[in-house]
Amino acid sequence: MLNVVALMGRLVADPELRHTPNGIATCTFRIAVDRSFVRAGEERKADFIDIVAWRQSAEFVCKYFRKGNMIAVNGSLQTRNYEDKNGNKRTAYEVVADNIHFAESKSSAQHSAGSYAAPAPAPAEPPRAAAPAPVNYAVGNADDFAVIDDNEDLPF
Repeated sequence: MLNVVALMGRLVADPELRHTPNGIATCTFRIAVDRSFVRAGEERKADFIDIVAWRQSAEFVCKYFRKGNMIAVNGSLQTRNYEDKNGNKRTAYEVVADNIHFAESKSSAQHSAGSYAAPAPAPAEPPRAAAPAPVNYAVGNADDFAVIDDNEDLPF
């Protein structure tokens, strides 16, 4: 059977790190994923998907990601049943993350997260070396090439 999910979207809120009674790190967060299809004259819609990360992945998300950052997640879909405060039976659908990756550059992430500080100036580029002259294959010595005898076995 196959249960594979690959998503890329923006965090809806800052992720929070929690620990189980056994000390295992866990992080639950929600991302907004744009739908690929949009009807003419309408705004693009998004789906809001809950993600659960465990151990080092949870610590990674909480350390490096903030609300508005673009994130890429690979994992599997999981369901769980629970009872809400009113006693109603509910089902939760969430992606259990296996791999989590940055999906934008650091400067883009700072801008999308609402940082209005001026970006740091780009470092000065070192001078480029002159490009080598193109090779002219029309000029050369015919002795540079060996004739292959078609009657023999190939050397490979």
